[in-house]
Amino acid sequence: MKTAIKLLIATFALALPFAVSAQGSDAAYCAALSQQYQTYLLKLGSHNYNPGTVDGSVAVEQCKAGNTAAGIPVLERKLRNAKIELPARG
Repeated sequence: MKTAIKLLIATFALALPFAVSAQGSDAAYCAALSQQYQTYLLKLGSHNYNPGTVDGSVAVEQCKAGNTAAGIPVLERKLRNAKIELPARG
């Protein structure tokens, strides 16, 4: 029993850095998607400003708040539908 607990703890300790790394890369990817969305779909700074959609704006805010699981799929869909190339992930 003690061996199983030690093995479980060791496995968790080894997996933790990978989980943190994945969260960091998701945050960076979400930020890159947000930038693409704001640059190409909202056309910020132009006289043809497009406020976007509520779900797109919410997705950008979710990325800023760290809720990448909710923000990423929405922004990916918006960019794909607009035929805008997605940023590299990772």
